[in-house]
Amino acid sequence: MNKDVHATPTTVPFDSPDRHLGVIVGFDGSTSSIAALHYGARAARRRNTALTVVSAYSVSPSVHSPLADVPDNPESEAKYYAAERLLDEARQYLRDYSGDASFRAESGDATGILVGLSPSAQLAVVGARGRGGFLGRIIGSVAEALPGYAECPTVVVPQQYQAEGGSGDGEFSPVQTDTPVVVGVDKSRESRAALLQAAQAAEDRETSLEVTMALPLPGTLLWYPELKDSELLERRRTELEKFLEQEKQWLKQYFPALNVTVSLIAGEPAAVLSEASGSAQLTVLGTHGRGGFSSAMLGSVSRGVLHKAHGPVMVVPFVDDPRLEDSSDLDADL
Repeated sequence: MNKDVHATPTTVPFDSPDRHLGVIVGFDGSTSSIAALHYGARAARRRNTALTVVSAYSVSPSVHSPLADVPDNPESEAKYYAAERLLDEARQYLRDYSGDASFRAESGDATGILVGLSPSAQLAVVGARGRGGFLGRIIGSVAEALPGYAECPTVVVPQQYQAEGGSGDGEFSPVQTDTPVVVGVDKSRESRAALLQAAQAAEDRETSLEVTMALPLPGTLLWYPELKDSELLERRRTELEKFLEQEKQWLKQYFPALNVTVSLIAGEPAAVLSEASGSAQLTVLGTHGRGGFSSAMLGSVSRGVLHKAHGPVMVVPFVDDPRLEDSSDLDADL
């Protein structure tokens, strides 16, 4: 995938009725995919939407069947039924789940399948590691491709995610905690779009939102190499603190009851956000931006955060939200 991920911005709201697949989960039977399945089921319950579980299988081009139904050759048929057996594991895991759930065995590249389904989904969920397909590649090509090309937010669930809860159907009921939702921001429209989604996630969870920005220090600075002395660094800190307060006031127009705090933390962005994820129930980023968290999310910072995050990470693609139009200084120099 070499196209510009922002050449055709998403215009369909993530909560639109047209997104009939609801929460889509990539499943391969691994421990990480089971954690993703549990997270996805809770997310679907919280959103009161459908849960769609997808298992991928691939065949060599010489034997690939063009039919959408069960393949008609030995290799593709065997792989199809292997994928169906994996889905039987998912069905068994969800046996007490009372929500609307469907299961799909799809032929093709795992990343491409999720990307192709994403315009009809509110949320995509994958585990951080797995046997192959969706999950085995998440700390590699999927980590770079899926969040950048999916037309819905993507949540990556780490290995240490604990599927705690009640029994029976109650196991999939959202758990209420006081831990905040954390969102990494910079001064871009993509960051603002992610900020809105993070605020909605915090409101849905009845918790607070922590708006976080990194201030890289001289010597480790990649994004602001001009900061060479303490006077300039202090000036930058003051400017960014003002910016964060403006972001808070802008957000409160749309979420007046939400408890919002802002944090400017000295350090390298991936390390700052990874550390913040340890005290968050969800950590949110945009797919692209001016610098810091968002613009690097599809590169080294992305891999660093996904490797080191202590909790689920949501990557939000840009959506042409009308609420963004009331800002007069997006993408201006800080």
